[in-house]
Amino acid sequence: MSKKILEVNKLKKIFKHNNKIIELFKNVNLSVKKGELVALVGPSGSGKSTFLHLLALLDVPSSGKILFFNKDAKNFTSDQKDKIRQEKISIIFQNNNLLGDFTTIENILMPLIIRNEDPLKAKKKGNEILKAVKLSDRADHFPSQLSGGEQQRVAIARALISQTDLILADEPTGNLDYNTSNDIFSYFLKLKKMNKAIIFATHNRELANKADYKLSIFNGNIKRVNGKK
Repeated sequence: MSKKILEVNKLKKIFKHNNKIIELFKNVNLSVKKGELVALVGPSGSGKSTFLHLLALLDVPSSGKILFFNKDAKNFTSDQKDKIRQEKISIIFQNNNLLGDFTTIENILMPLIIRNEDPLKAKKKGNEILKAVKLSDRADHFPSQLSGGEQQRVAIARALISQTDLILADEPTGNLDYNTSNDIFSYFLKLKKMNKAIIFATHNRELANKADYKLSIFNGNIKRVNGKK
């Protein structure tokens, strides 16, 4: 069985703004395999978030192909895209996207609730994940009662419990201090050991250098650059 999860062929993305055509990406080609930890780097405004949205099937390319397990995403229906995001892709946003009216454990269990998994089994998984991310004492707290680092760990826990093949993270440590950023990165390493593929956008050069390799965005091009030392 192929280890390739994701493949991008000749991807192009353009926007129309004030009657002008803005070419964000042009002729992007890459593939991502299971067990790869990939840093997405580039200056602000270079399109890192847009690229992650394309990979998450939240946006569509102007031309080119995005393949999941050798299947062309342009042939997926809306329902099929929703199912893929539920079962195959976890998305970690910089602002966490936690549900304010739900507790820590409820936010973590949300992917399993959506999948209609057995409540007792789901709760057991949730408690195990809470312990793994050191949030057992925050299970009944709401997002507003958590620190920024704790909120991000909830988002990481939600990705862990989803057990998806691909994790996409948009500046997951952007608002965190040095120690908390390293803690968050340690969870990415755990996901890598679980044979998941992780792509994380970051401005943190130190963390980017710890990835298996970097995807550098500049002037509409994305190229693979040196791996970790």
